[in-house]
Amino acid sequence: MMNHVSSDEQHQVLHVSQDDDIMESLILDDNDESSVQHHLPTPPQSPNSPFNSFLDPPSYADAIFTSFDSNGHDQTLDETPAARSGSDHYLHISVTDPQKEQDLATSLVPGGATFYTYLITTRTNLPEFGSAGSEFAVRRRFRDVVTLADRLAEAYRGFFIPVRPDKSTVESQVMQKQEFVEQRRVALEKYLRKLAVHPVIGRSEELRVFLEAMGRLPLARTTDVASRMLDGAVRLPRQLLGGEAELGEVAQPAKGGRDLLRIFKELKQSVANDWGGSKPLVVEEDKEFMERKDKLVEFEYHLSHVSQQAESLVKFQQDMGETMGELGLAFVKLTKFETEEAIFESQRVRAAEMKNVATAAVKASRLYRELNTQTIKHLDKLHEYLGTMLAVNNAFSDRSSALLTVQTLSSELASLHSRVEKLEVASSKIFGGDKSRMRKIEELKETIRVTENAKICADREYERIKENNKSELERIDKERNSDFQSMLRGFVVNQAGYAEKMAAVWEKLAEETAAYSSQQLKA
Repeated sequence: MMNHVSSDEQHQVLHVSQDDDIMESLILDDNDESSVQHHLPTPPQSPNSPFNSFLDPPSYADAIFTSFDSNGHDQTLDETPAARSGSDHYLHISVTDPQKEQDLATSLVPGGATFYTYLITTRTNLPEFGSAGSEFAVRRRFRDVVTLADRLAEAYRGFFIPVRPDKSTVESQVMQKQEFVEQRRVALEKYLRKLAVHPVIGRSEELRVFLEAMGRLPLARTTDVASRMLDGAVRLPRQLLGGEAELGEVAQPAKGGRDLLRIFKELKQSVANDWGGSKPLVVEEDKEFMERKDKLVEFEYHLSHVSQQAESLVKFQQDMGETMGELGLAFVKLTKFETEEAIFESQRVRAAEMKNVATAAVKASRLYRELNTQTIKHLDKLHEYLGTMLAVNNAFSDRSSALLTVQTLSSELASLHSRVEKLEVASSKIFGGDKSRMRKIEELKETIRVTENAKICADREYERIKENNKSELERIDKERNSDFQSMLRGFVVNQAGYAEKMAAVWEKLAEETAAYSSQQLKA
């Protein structure tokens, strides 16, 4: 039974291969394509028109996978911010050569645990990377990319940091291994190139070390979830007993389980903000920011809808190309039948006509496939900006988190001052003072001093994030204008260019069919 199925599959593969050969022969045997353009009237145009490239499209062979808006050359995908502004600086990153390796650190059985590493090659002349025109390569695994992303998220809060690819454990189990590895390679390369074009992240020490440092990267603290939770559980009793936390950590939002007491306090503050009757001591006062944030939320909604429609267009063009190809193949088979069975001259003429229809349909199919490739290339910018919106939302979350930290510390200070006042009033009623209360007051004043210092750090962090948000919003507005203009122009020009080529194919067929009709009428 299995052999029978295998034989059927081989027959189907052979059949499809033969069909493809027939379709290719229709294109390769036809040498009159260059003459098609002579049938098209040349519309008047301005010498400065941006659409000159498609009004005189290249020959059919030259048009395969050629973008009409770039004159056959793909635009660079990883230009640096300096390149955007006209500078000669560049930072080119490529991810290649995935290799399977054994995880000797975690596997007790040889060959029991494996992972893939990728060769990351960098070519740059940026001064941050040493000598001009330098090139270097390192091997990294996905865990190293996670470490890089975590470090960037901690060091550059408030910036629109590109979101790293997901681990995709489920996909790795469902997909073929090589397919999954290639998909991850492409995703990693795209991610690193996005980091490279960021005006701040692209020149960061974290990215430089990731690209240059040989050997394994040390894991960031935030990558080990179990250790964070254990560390937080160990520290909690000391904090409850009045132990001091590190000033730098107090200024940061509580996250990852390292500071459980801070998590409880900020959760309490968050609930009070949402459900409490009183207004927080510190609130977001930047009305311009709030308006821009609301507009970005609306922009993301519309962007998502346009992206879905773009996917529908790609699917339609793909289906149209496949259907045209199948139509051409069906006419090929009908032509073959008519030719073999022809008795009268009219049958041979009809067979020639059908061959021309088959050729035109196959050419149209090829053009639709080429057009779809270019459509995906240009409209993929919509999907990229959906990813950018994730980065924007993360940066806004940094801002909200920093504000919550300031609110929590402000509430904590107000509570401490209130406790001191009550203790001072109670102590003043006792002649000579209450030594135990006086000692408690001194302890609270020391806590107030530490908390005030922490609040100063938190205020600075909040203001820094606000400035980062502001500069990033200005940057993304400029880049969005440029990117969308380029995307729309490329999309429109390619649609127009390929429409002209398809029209030329069918116009040639119409003229040939008319010629046959005239000959038949004369006969």
